[in-house]
Amino acid sequence: MSGPSKLLRCAQLRPRFHDGMSVLFGGFMGTGTPARIVREILEGGFRELTLIGNDTAFKDSGVGVLIAARRVRKVITSHIGTNPETGRQMIAGELEVELVPQGTLAERIRCGGSGLGGFLTPTGVGTPVEDGKDTLAYDGIRYLVERPLRADVAILQAHQADAAGNLIYRRAARNFNPLMALAADFVVAEYDELHKTGTLEPDHIMTPGILVDALVSGKEP
Repeated sequence: MSGPSKLLRCAQLRPRFHDGMSVLFGGFMGTGTPARIVREILEGGFRELTLIGNDTAFKDSGVGVLIAARRVRKVITSHIGTNPETGRQMIAGELEVELVPQGTLAERIRCGGSGLGGFLTPTGVGTPVEDGKDTLAYDGIRYLVERPLRADVAILQAHQADAAGNLIYRRAARNFNPLMALAADFVVAEYDELHKTGTLEPDHIMTPGILVDALVSGKEP
């Protein structure tokens, strides 16, 4: 017997979203970020969000629209340079920004998805990245103890999906999406193309369906 369908309309996601939720989002300068799901979060009026991802895209694209609308309380990210509004709100004390080196961010998310307690890295030692963190020394090298990251929700953007939730990303849109799928309590993917289960080439699948809780069409009006 098959389980409940993973195929939803965007409006059906709203009961899974809430004020104050933490959101892992795929994307690099907006590429690979699910625009339709972001719009649903915006139109749903959800506030006090914590966003976790590589960057905050641009003021009018990607997760940047949530920041411009003042829906975000905190951002954990690698850089904010492409979105001046993020920097403006940070300087004004309206938005908390935790800047994390890109490789460290990816590994913290991987640890969160793998059930690990964290990892050691020399990246950031002797810089503001070290502030408030434990350090350990081995073989004369000092390391930061970096803790894992998880979130309430992960939002992904896939080029192809099947009804079972197996996903294939297109080119650079792959970026952070596979990592994000591992580290959230609820994972929803937006797709460009939907295929019958069993028709995607198994060796091409980048995120297995067992990790995906819901699917929505990126072409939904």
